[in-house]
Amino acid sequence: MPVNSGNGVQGESGGEGQDGAGRGEGHLAAAGASRRRGRRPAGTDTRGAIVAAAREVFAERGYARTSVRAVAHRACVDPALVRHYFRDKEELFAAVLRPEQVDPSLMVDRLLADGIGELGPRLLAEVLGVWDADDGLAVRAMFSGLASGDLPLEPLRVYLGQPGAVRAAGTLQTEDADLRVSLVSAHVIGVLLARHVLRLEPLASLRPQRVVALVGPVLQRYLTGPLPG
Repeated sequence: MPVNSGNGVQGESGGEGQDGAGRGEGHLAAAGASRRRGRRPAGTDTRGAIVAAAREVFAERGYARTSVRAVAHRACVDPALVRHYFRDKEELFAAVLRPEQVDPSLMVDRLLADGIGELGPRLLAEVLGVWDADDGLAVRAMFSGLASGDLPLEPLRVYLGQPGAVRAAGTLQTEDADLRVSLVSAHVIGVLLARHVLRLEPLASLRPQRVVALVGPVLQRYLTGPLPG
């Protein structure tokens, strides 16, 4: 029966209504969370979203401490959906390191097609254009896992362009071609490490064009200049 006076009966009734609303909101939130998992709406790049989430998690935790479940949680999908696209964590890691829509080996082939003149600066410009694009997330993912004993090496070799480096060495046609190409690779890796992992200033904040102007000629000397000894 309605109570018109301001006694405790009406307050208790209102409290029960609020509790019921709270429970209802909790059910809605749980349902919403459930809907956020599983398959994504049509037209969504599910694989791309998983790779993006994995890139963040690998960069934060390293290879050993990253799990498929953690990646699925970050991407708001079921772990089974991650395994639908990637056989295991190693395959997912390889996808994380692979630049989006860029094949490092094909990139090297394209650069070699224009000859070895100014190859050093052109190579560095391409590398920075690709691996600076995500603010170095893929680079951090790679270096954060180097201390792990179970880090798969083959994806790293592909990431660092080893197949392309082999072809570059063949193009140089010199007895020390392998040494020259490995010097270039080591220097480029050092630049990426300084910019995106160590955040070594002022190198980390330099415009890519400035980095190319400073480091490109050094890479070119590795490739075509005289080497000591």
